[in-house]
Amino acid sequence: GPERWHENYPLAKGDKQSPIEINSKDVQHDSSLAAWHASYDPGAAKTILNNGRTCRVVFDDTFDRSVLRGGPLTGAYRLRQLHLHWGSSDDHGSEHVIDGVKYAAELHMVHWNPKHGNFAGALKQPDGVAVVGIFLKVGKTPKPEMKRILEEIDNIKTKGKEVPFQHFDPSILFPKSRDYWTYHGSFTTPPCEECITWILLREPIEVSSDQMAKLRSLSKNSENEPVNPLVDNWRPPQPVKGRIVRASFK
Repeated sequence: GPERWHENYPLAKGDKQSPIEINSKDVQHDSSLAAWHASYDPGAAKTILNNGRTCRVVFDDTFDRSVLRGGPLTGAYRLRQLHLHWGSSDDHGSEHVIDGVKYAAELHMVHWNPKHGNFAGALKQPDGVAVVGIFLKVGKTPKPEMKRILEEIDNIKTKGKEVPFQHFDPSILFPKSRDYWTYHGSFTTPPCEECITWILLREPIEVSSDQMAKLRSLSKNSENEPVNPLVDNWRPPQPVKGRIVRASFK
C-alpha cells in the first residue's frame, strides 16, 4: 500500500508530495494569479483504457493540439491523459481534502511542458507537468459531462482493456467557476515525481450515485482472473512541509 511505496520509490517520502489537505485558513490569496485557459481539440482523443489502477482517456500529444495556458503556468502545456481516483463508497475517494471534506472522486487532467522535449524529460523538471484537478460530488442533479466516459465502462471492465474513444472535448468537464488553488507537488502514484504544478478547481462537478457505482464496477484483474473491484485507488494526504497553497480567489 501507499505507506510502503517509499521502500521502492524513495521520492514518495520527498518534501513536495501530493495530495495534501488544503485548509482555507492557511491558504494565501494571490491577486497576481491569472486566469487559466484550455483550448482542446476534440479530435485529439484517442482511447479509453483500464490499466488495473484507474480508468484513463489518452490524447494525442505529438504537437500543441490540446493545450493549457495561464494561471500559475508560463507557456503552453499539452494534454496527455485524464484519469480518475475514487472510493469504495460515495463519502470518500478524492485525493485532495478541502477543510476536512472528501469528495466521491477526483479527476486529473495531466499536461506536460513541451520545452522539455518529451513526457519522460518533463517528469525530471520542477515545471514539467501541470495537472488540473476536478472534484466529483454526488448530487441529485448530475451533469451530463461524465456520461461519455461512463458509457464506455462496460467495454473496459477488466485490466488491459482499451477501446477507441474519439471526438471528445474534455473541457466539458470543467465546472462553471474557474477559481482554483495552486501549489507545487507530485504525482500521486509511484514513482511520485515532484514535477507538478497543481491547479485544483474549487467548484466540484456533480455525478449521480449510479454513475459512481459504474466506476466501481471496473476490475483490477484481467479477463481470465476473478473479479477484484477497482476501488479506493486514492493516495492519502501527504505532509505539506512548509509549502504555501495559493488561491486565485478571496
